[in-house]
Amino acid sequence: MAPQISPSILSADFANLGADVERIADAADWVHVDVMDNHFVPNLTLGLPVVEALLKSSRLPLDCHLMIEDPDRWAPAYAEAGAGSVTIHAEAARAPVRTLRAIRAAGARASLGINPGTAVETYADLLGEVDMLLLMTVEPGFGGQKFLDMVLPKVRRARKLIRDADKPVWLQVDGGVSAETIERCAEAGADVFVAGSAVYNADDPAEAVRKLRAQAEAATANADWS
Repeated sequence: MAPQISPSILSADFANLGADVERIADAADWVHVDVMDNHFVPNLTLGLPVVEALLKSSRLPLDCHLMIEDPDRWAPAYAEAGAGSVTIHAEAARAPVRTLRAIRAAGARASLGINPGTAVETYADLLGEVDMLLLMTVEPGFGGQKFLDMVLPKVRRARKLIRDADKPVWLQVDGGVSAETIERCAEAGADVFVAGSAVYNADDPAEAVRKLRAQAEAATANADWS
């Protein structure tokens, strides 16, 4: 699959979200929406009402990343509202299979997120239940963090698990993705890239997305897994 870029609006201007989403509409594949409840992670961002408002104006599908304490209860509602993809965290879900199936039944792509300290092998049996696997490359909760190189071997192992299972699962990385790190992520096996500060701190966010895509495409073409 060709690399996809999903800019995170966690780094956008919350007072002008609609305008900031429109700035990347012609360059990006998704809009990454970080939903945080100040329980699962130590930060409070936005929730379903803001997502519903964005859905009315965004030309791009929403990639909703739920960093919340009770995803089993809330995740299906994001899919029902019209999100294109909904990610729940393995560390928070009590009934991941049921919840992932509910997300799919509501019409969204179902994704499982895994924190840096969580082994991906534990969830290999769930690959048939997901459309995307998200590997955090920082500790979740805040934007602008430094990329954790320690996760790259896990990205490689995740790509091998996906290949061996012969499942059409996307592999997303989220956290510290920038011009300095995206090529390493692509070489390791990622094909969907969440970038926040690297996009919205740029003078031209759309051009930043295009440059990141070009880097990811070049690295993917030379990767031994592609």
